[in-house]
Amino acid sequence: MKMITRLPEHWQYRLLLWPLPVLLLLCYVVPFAGIITWSVTLPELGVDNYVRLANDPSIHAVLWRTLYLCAIVGICALLLAFLMAYCWLYSSSRWQRWVELCIFLPFFISVLVRTFGWLVALRNNGLVNGWLQDLGLIDSPLALTRNTLGVIIAMVHFMVPFAFFPLLSSMRQIDDRVLLAARGLGASRTRVFISVFLPQTLPGLLGAFIMVFVFCLGFFIIPAILGGGSTLMAAEYVFLQMFQTYNWGIGAALCVLMLVLVSMLVWLLMRFSRVERLVG
Repeated sequence: MKMITRLPEHWQYRLLLWPLPVLLLLCYVVPFAGIITWSVTLPELGVDNYVRLANDPSIHAVLWRTLYLCAIVGICALLLAFLMAYCWLYSSSRWQRWVELCIFLPFFISVLVRTFGWLVALRNNGLVNGWLQDLGLIDSPLALTRNTLGVIIAMVHFMVPFAFFPLLSSMRQIDDRVLLAARGLGASRTRVFISVFLPQTLPGLLGAFIMVFVFCLGFFIIPAILGGGSTLMAAEYVFLQMFQTYNWGIGAALCVLMLVLVSMLVWLLMRFSRVERLVG
């Protein structure tokens, strides 16, 4: 019998790595190549779809609304996540467990269930308006759904856990001895926080903001349900173009534009922030 020739060890490692690029090629590169093809061939060959993206005021309004909401949600999520990460880092184990519960519990609830939960809580006769009226803070119900405010509230709630982990990772890598040295040199707690602690968390802040911003660019369910048609974002606009007006070319062109934007944001993240520090 012939003996099967054993492959060199470095070739064995290479064969183990091959399934990943093949999977990425089949699941990401090939479908995206199809989208690029649609964007320049439907309804006819050319770059008319991209010309419309550049000149159509309605598309500009959708894009600016998307970027505006992503920025607002990113800032709000950063503030809440920063407070929670700071509380977890410098609180007792009991409070740490409460923070962990608030962070991990939403991961076990689907985005659809959470969206309908916010719809029930924020409606005119919902929990939030009921509590505010019982406390005498308002006389009539506030309009918290079917508008931009409801969308922002639900999106911030969804994104806080994703901003929490990069911020906590960045904070945990700060050497406490540096903070003690600043205190020993006569700096107040506020001065230590502003001049020493906060600057060292800037990579985490940048990474968390870009991560939240990129996630928000693809939001569809929350704006569609809580926005009530008045808060049309890019993902919902693509859906409408492809599955209601059947204008696949303009929808594909907008997908390409959004991917270019996401690629630029990821490049900024890689350029100005050490990714290993955000997950370490």
